[in-house]
Amino acid sequence: MVRTSHWDLRPWHPASFHACSSATVTHAITLVGGTLLSLFLCNSPSQGCVRTGATRQETYFIFCPTDSHEIQQALQSLQKFVPANYASYTQEYYRFAGKKIVIQESIESYGAVVWPAAMALCQYLEEHAEELNFQDAKILEIGAGPGLVSIVASILGAQVTATDLPDVLGNLQFNLLRNTLHRAAHLPEVKELAWGEGLEDNFPKASLSYDYVLASDVVYHHYFLDKLLTTMVYLCQPGTVLLWANKFRFSTDYEFLEKFKQVFDTTLLAEFPESSVKVFKGVLKWD
Repeated sequence: MVRTSHWDLRPWHPASFHACSSATVTHAITLVGGTLLSLFLCNSPSQGCVRTGATRQETYFIFCPTDSHEIQQALQSLQKFVPANYASYTQEYYRFAGKKIVIQESIESYGAVVWPAAMALCQYLEEHAEELNFQDAKILEIGAGPGLVSIVASILGAQVTATDLPDVLGNLQFNLLRNTLHRAAHLPEVKELAWGEGLEDNFPKASLSYDYVLASDVVYHHYFLDKLLTTMVYLCQPGTVLLWANKFRFSTDYEFLEKFKQVFDTTLLAEFPESSVKVFKGVLKWD
């Protein structure tokens, strides 16, 4: 039962734990109150992967073959982020790309809530999957929040890098892992991205090769709109398509759109009148 060629996320149970052999790499995820506390691996039960003593603690193990090098690297990359200590979470349920998706959200942070434009963008991706052809496409999401858009893109076959601010990444990585294991050809990567800061250091221009950049509800009443546009421009190379969905709430949202049109060839792809969301396609203008 334990030795398998597929990914298997299951709650810790003494029987399955002791059945684990040294031929299986065991990745453990420790949750406290539904929040990701740690993600680490061990090669055998004798290493004592179970943590005890925390309130409402749950430990999960991911069983995979030892030669799953790509997945091991992806899982290890998730260990870097510590979740914010929100007092309460809710479990919200969505269905896109033929899959039920469970997202852990908290109203204590803008970055831990699925906003209307994220759902609209997921609907657009789902309805235009054949045209977009995400299979093995390299995608970066700006302001991924709790991860719904990145999850849907992953399920549709993309190699996704989900980015946001440090305090969001713990919850983001938990949602990504929970919803893409055993469902996606590529486990998404999680990276810190503060708009306009450290771009060359963290995303060297020479290594950028994204087919798509995705963004949803990143424009609202905040003071970083110029840095956001700078980041969008920086991440796009010749051939990169930027898909941006946004609920238009304030006059500053429309001002940003005008600045966006100055640097991107812009096409309105879809409108969702019930939620005031518009979906745009942007291709960077090149002199």
